[in-house]
Amino acid sequence: MKVDGIGYRTIWLAKDGWSVEVIDQTRLPHAFAVARLTDLAGAADAIRSMVVRGAPLIGATAAYGLALAMRAAADDGALVEAARTLLATRPTAVNLRWALERMATTLAPLAPSDRAAAAYAEAAAIADEDVAMCRAIGEHGFELIQRAAAGRTPERPVNILTHCNAGWLATVDWGTALAPVYVAVDRGLPVHVWVDETRPRNQGASLTAWELGRHGVPHTVIADNVGGHLMQHGMVDLCLVGTDRTTATGDVCNKIGTYLKALAAFDNGVPFYVAAPSPSIDWRLRDGVREIPIEERSGRELSEITGRTEDGGLVTVTVTPAGSPVGNYAFDVTPARLVTGLITERGVSAATPEGLAALFPDRR
Repeated sequence: MKVDGIGYRTIWLAKDGWSVEVIDQTRLPHAFAVARLTDLAGAADAIRSMVVRGAPLIGATAAYGLALAMRAAADDGALVEAARTLLATRPTAVNLRWALERMATTLAPLAPSDRAAAAYAEAAAIADEDVAMCRAIGEHGFELIQRAAAGRTPERPVNILTHCNAGWLATVDWGTALAPVYVAVDRGLPVHVWVDETRPRNQGASLTAWELGRHGVPHTVIADNVGGHLMQHGMVDLCLVGTDRTTATGDVCNKIGTYLKALAAFDNGVPFYVAAPSPSIDWRLRDGVREIPIEERSGRELSEITGRTEDGGLVTVTVTPAGSPVGNYAFDVTPARLVTGLITERGVSAATPEGLAALFPDRR
């Protein structure tokens, strides 16, 4: 996708051919900045501190982090320790484990002298495949928007509600839930996106709104609690969200607040679709509510907020009373019964074991 007319991925090799550069998402939307990763510790910290975030991008960053580690030391102990360090950074998104297992499977049989080059090649392949998967999700999801757009005019666009950020900033490029939106806009369909602010980190207000605006997509930022009201009044045609981990039975774990949107959509007969690239599907799990670990993050993400002042400066303020305890659960699980369908790179499936098995018979 483009920033000020220049095409960017969210992660790429620097000009030196070995260090890794990423868009620093903690600086958005007020500043566009690039961070350089030079070692295992830097890659792990970028994932942990959410310089990079979004399940697919976390996986790609972990892969490059392992490549950086192999450049420093590539014996068996270093490989195991690097994978362990990266796996511990974020507990919920399954792409992290998937990418590390794939890298380890590739690297373990090799001689240590061959591991660094192979690691960089495999990390690049993971990144390229993510772009292709997201582009395919865009095509399959576009068909859903196209159906909803039948007979619409620019004065009555297809209204799509999304939660958190599942755009190109959450992946290597294109995005998951927003990929169909970009395809639709590029093909001239009238589309408008309701953007949940997505407290506490405001990934909707700061990231989704930023990237939609850069691409010229009509959108409106709303408070997290507005979605149900809009659905009651016929102002949402479909919901499109991403996923950090989806079970083999179709339960979906995504940013906290997704479950509440799914309940409102179900109550109002609004289709609720989840864009789920296959690396985000955890084929080992069947009960999302009981089996998916839910990350609890620092309470400061909820008790503090940073914004730009009138004079252009940035200031962080506290919004809760001194001494009040804060609970910051980062994700929730939407049961499969509330999900209209899963948009994967292989097509749209029912959120059921049978639906997923039909698209992925190799994982049956």
